Amino acid sequence: MRIVVHGQQAFGRAVLERLLEQGENVVAVCVAPDKEGRPVDPLKELALEHSLPVHQPASWKTGESLELMKSFDADVCMMAYVLLFVPDAVINAPRLGSFQYHPSLLPMHRGPSSINWPIAMGSTRTGLSIFWPNDGLDEGPILMQKTCDIGPDETLGDVYFKKLFPMGVDAMMESLERVKRGDAPRIEQNLDEGSYESWFGKKQAEIDWTGSAQEVYNTIRAANPQPGAWTTRDGVEVKIYDSRLSGDSGQPGEVVAIDDESFTVAASQGAIRVMRVRADAGKVSATEYAASSNLSVGDRFG
Repeated sequence: MRIVVHGQQAFGRAVLERLLEQGENVVAVCVAPDKEGRPVDPLKELALEHSLPVHQPASWKTGESLELMKSFDADVCMMAYVLLFVPDAVINAPRLGSFQYHPSLLPMHRGPSSINWPIAMGSTRTGLSIFWPNDGLDEGPILMQKTCDIGPDETLGDVYFKKLFPMGVDAMMESLERVKRGDAPRIEQNLDEGSYESWFGKKQAEIDWTGSAQEVYNTIRAANPQPGAWTTRDGVEVKIYDSRLSGDSGQPGEVVAIDDESFTVAASQGAIRVMRVRADAGKVSATEYAASSNLSVGDRFG
């Protein structure tokens, strides 16, 4: 089977690695355009190591891009972390179409920050979908889904790197085998039962200390490591990473305790024990930050 791999970053590289290990016939690799001053994309790097043809269109919405996909004479395209919009004509150019990885249980959490949002919303369960993309935003028919728990203290990094990443690579390989056997389903999504959320960015990662400690904790977990939950102290931005819930109490944003490992900040119900932050000195332990910034009990964040 003639396979095109379209993707980027570590996930795209991991999918290509597995295909090469299995001896699959990868005829082309499509990667996001290079960014000036940034390292070579890991997927591109691996493709070049194996002398595979690499293509990096700035847009897939052109006649030239359609002809490029047609020129591969591919049976299937595997989309492994694709952010550029790819129109139906290009998606359907391979004989058996294209299937794509999405790290949520579609139709829930369609959109670009589908791992952050369920954590921020306090969900205890998420998963991944392999689907047949179309011109909608993550709206195409489902090929396969797999679920996983979100632990009470798990962060974005935990859920992605320990669960959705390795599960996703396995699911992409399993989906390819189903396509080869001719038993890959196309189960239509009921979009009325789902949700779409845009980027979980800096605005969404701002800590509201007047919320409950659980709500604050969910925001911190959902933003760790990216984009980083943040607050301010005396007008200076401070990002909070590693933390835990605490039963302490005080006024929202008030520092209520400092010890050898952490400092604790009150929310409206409960508090957050902070272990790691990023401020002017970079990413440091909470105790280093407290010492260097003369943090005291009674100081306020937010």
